[in-house]
Amino acid sequence: MSYQRESGEINRMVSGSRAPRLLEEVRRVLRLKHYSLRTEHAYVGWIRRFVLANGRKHPRDMGAVEVEAFLSHLAVDAKVSASTQNQALSALLFLYRDVLGVDLPWLEDVVRAKRPKRVPTVLSVGEVKALLARMDGRPWLIASLLYGTGMRLMEALRLRIKDVDFGRNEITIRNGKGGKDRRTMLPRSLIEPLQREIERARLLHAQDLSEGFGAVWLPFALARKYPNAARETGWQYVFPSVQRATDPSSGLIRRHHVDDGLLSRALKRAALSAGIVKSISAHTLRHSFATHLLEAGQDIRTIQELLGHKDVATTQIYTHVLNRGGMGVVSPLDR
Repeated sequence: MSYQRESGEINRMVSGSRAPRLLEEVRRVLRLKHYSLRTEHAYVGWIRRFVLANGRKHPRDMGAVEVEAFLSHLAVDAKVSASTQNQALSALLFLYRDVLGVDLPWLEDVVRAKRPKRVPTVLSVGEVKALLARMDGRPWLIASLLYGTGMRLMEALRLRIKDVDFGRNEITIRNGKGGKDRRTMLPRSLIEPLQREIERARLLHAQDLSEGFGAVWLPFALARKYPNAARETGWQYVFPSVQRATDPSSGLIRRHHVDDGLLSRALKRAALSAGIVKSISAHTLRHSFATHLLEAGQDIRTIQELLGHKDVATTQIYTHVLNRGGMGVVSPLDR
């Protein structure tokens, strides 16, 4: 059964005479509160699984017993990670608080799974060079941008032309994690490649305009406040997709940014070719950025600002690099 068909059946089973239907109302509230499309998919998916696990009963007719049983099943039987269980709990919290408007004090007492403390995977400078040397084109540029600026993957993919300042050698990151803006450096070695990529985006945008398209997605209510902004060059993505696609939130045909899978596949091939056995993702480049700055003697507060961390305690995880060889102790074997 397809996702759309199953979701439709759930709506019919749990809604009855209640209108609007449950999952439709969940999506409406998520978009009203400006949640990302990824969060929308995740929350709708967890609410759907919760309803199915309880015989398609409406959430209003369920309570602490069902929620706790569902979360326990995820941890004990499905053996999901702590972050996955916490995401499911967040989805159910959103459902009851924001969609149904039901005050359930017991939900505050549900024990959240604790994330295990892990040291981030970090590449050496030599490994980063070997990795990037085996990449080219757009994947190379995006990977270089992540390592050279400390940006998160989606922050780089959502980068707009107007936020790259070649005069000041800086990049403005809009609406990062936690809805915060911040600035980071623009590596000098990436100026020319980025200029070429932006020129490519300009040409693609001009082609879209000539064919009756060219309106990019704008955050919040900017599209209504500035009706012409969506077609302005400055608002276009630095890394636009090769093809236009239908925007699931509006039904309009737009050119979105490039898919994140492009970089994931390229990183995997490059790591295999370079003989790097560490588990590598786009976030590994961000970890390496922070670690290498610390190794070079940069102060942790500056790194905190560049990474966009709310608390310096989050940034301090990278201080593990200062404790080389088991807290800096020289092994007796080496003596």
